[in-house]
Amino acid sequence: MKKRPVEKIVRVLTLAPIMALLALSILFGIQPELFGGTGNYGAAVFFLTVLPLLAYPLQRVLPGWKDKGRDGQRRLAIWMAVIGYVAGILYALAAAVPERLMLIYLAYLFSGCLILLFNKGIKIKASGHACGVAGPLALLVYLLGSAALLGLPILALVYWASLRMGRHTWPELLLGSVLPLIALLSSIAILIPF
Repeated sequence: MKKRPVEKIVRVLTLAPIMALLALSILFGIQPELFGGTGNYGAAVFFLTVLPLLAYPLQRVLPGWKDKGRDGQRRLAIWMAVIGYVAGILYALAAAVPERLMLIYLAYLFSGCLILLFNKGIKIKASGHACGVAGPLALLVYLLGSAALLGLPILALVYWASLRMGRHTWPELLLGSVLPLIALLSSIAILIPF
């Protein structure tokens, strides 16, 4: 396979935790009241960005993971993300965070669980990368309005890079993009009754 440095750069810059950091920072800059304080913003960054990103350095040193290569890295990243999302929900409940911040935590938890269910449970590969971009984009559209659709080219770049590198197929990318929408709609239905 040819080396594809541009595609690799796109995939690294659009890792799910990095996109979470970008979305959280945009929201904090535009609607800081959504977080109810700087501490809650910092906690969200820790649970949705720092803990999931730890998968990459940990995979190189953890026994049982370090010899698993790319597949092991991918699996550990999913597990670390779900751990971060569960810990985030526990923090959100304990800290009684504002409703819209709880919505973010819940949407991330549901997205992570759906990715885990499809990839590990029913063995249908869904792109965690597409999920990690489509989810924050959907949250931004819901919380900030249609102007956030300006982020769609980022999702298109992820599709392009993933296809060019042979990391995912169209169905895997599409499924990975649909799962966070299901997660967001489920979170809205739970937190904001009709």
